[in-house]
Amino acid sequence: MSLIDVKNVYKIYNEDMDCEVRALNGVTMTINEGEFVAIVGASGSGKSTLMNVLGCLDVPTYGDYFLQGEDITELTDKELSRVRNKQIGFIFQGFNLISELTAFENVELPLIYRGNRTAERTRLAREALDRVGLTDRINHYPAEMSGGQQQRVAIARAIAPKPPIIMADEPTGNLDSKTSADVMQLLRSLHESGSTVILITHDPAIAATADRTVRLLDGKIVEDSANREYEAVL
Repeated sequence: MSLIDVKNVYKIYNEDMDCEVRALNGVTMTINEGEFVAIVGASGSGKSTLMNVLGCLDVPTYGDYFLQGEDITELTDKELSRVRNKQIGFIFQGFNLISELTAFENVELPLIYRGNRTAERTRLAREALDRVGLTDRINHYPAEMSGGQQQRVAIARAIAPKPPIIMADEPTGNLDSKTSADVMQLLRSLHESGSTVILITHDPAIAATADRTVRLLDGKIVEDSANREYEAVL
């Protein structure tokens, strides 16, 4: 079933000026429920801009974006926030943990924003930390954990509300090769449990762990392993 439909999407900065930048230049793609998709490209290719649009962190200049049939381009900022909180769990390269909060408190935070009751927040946060193997670090602060452990806390924070979509932006960028492999195995496990996983990376080896690869260049899709029409572009 179609989860995400992006049709002829443009993201243009400084439009109609000499310094106009087309970060997205007519992107059309569909992502189905339960897919594991890697969006890959070099720096400046548009992949992070595309993630921001798909993640409802930004809206396109032109084009259509439907998430579970809802027209995202027509939503207010408050409505976009509601969609993000309900539908999407984010994992970032920089972890984005709050240094003054413990692992448990960091994971609990989005559940507070969602309005979950205390008992339910506690259960969901503990379940998420257990799933990423950090039960013994539940009361540790970020400074007391390794980079890999911090990223696992970030993954637990993303999955605790049980969103249907996980978006990971360069999740292994600050990690060594062994820890990167562990993080990718966690993402694979989430996918196998039914989550739709969208991975943003510049690394072809990391992208190869996904079931489908979409390659961007200059704001355009030039390759999609699920769509043969792009083969002539390569």
